[in-house]
Amino acid sequence: MHPIHDVDALLLLAVAMSSKRRPAELVEIMAAIDLVNGNIPAEAKLAEAISRLAAHGLICAPAGGLALTPAAQQIIEAQPRKATNEERLFGIKDLLSMHQSKGECPPVIIAVEDLRAAMLAHRAAAATTAKNLLVPKPKPVEPTTRPGQRQRKPMPARKRKG
Repeated sequence: MHPIHDVDALLLLAVAMSSKRRPAELVEIMAAIDLVNGNIPAEAKLAEAISRLAAHGLICAPAGGLALTPAAQQIIEAQPRKATNEERLFGIKDLLSMHQSKGECPPVIIAVEDLRAAMLAHRAAAATTAKNLLVPKPKPVEPTTRPGQRQRKPMPARKRKG
C-alpha cells in the first residue's frame, strides 16, 4: 500500500478501538480519533483515508458502520498491548507499508457532510457531563508507604550488667 499517510494509521487504530463487537458508528470513530490523537483531522482527509483503506481491503462498511477486515485485524493484533498510542501508530504505519492488497475490494464512500455531522455530534457530547467510555481510567497515585506496614522504633542497645 503506497503512499502511507498518518491519517490512514490513525483511522485504522480508531476503527479498531471503536468496533469491538459490532461495526462502529462515525461518532464513535471520532471519539476514538480524539482520544488517540488529541484532535480530529479535516473531514476531507478522513473521507480520502476511508476510501483509500477500503480500496486496499482493510475497511468494510457492513450495516451502516465501519469495521476492520481480517487483514486489518492482523495488523492491529500484531501491535503490543502495552505500547503507547504513538508506538502503535508507528507500528501500524510500518505494517501498512508492507501490506499488499488482494484483488478488487468494494468501495466505501462516506460523504464529507456525514463526517462533519459526526464531528459536531462528538463535540456536543464532549461538552455535556456524560462520561466518555473510551477515555482511559486515571491511575491511582501510589502512596509512599505500603498499607499495613508501620514504622518500628529501633531496639535500644543492651546495657551491660556489671
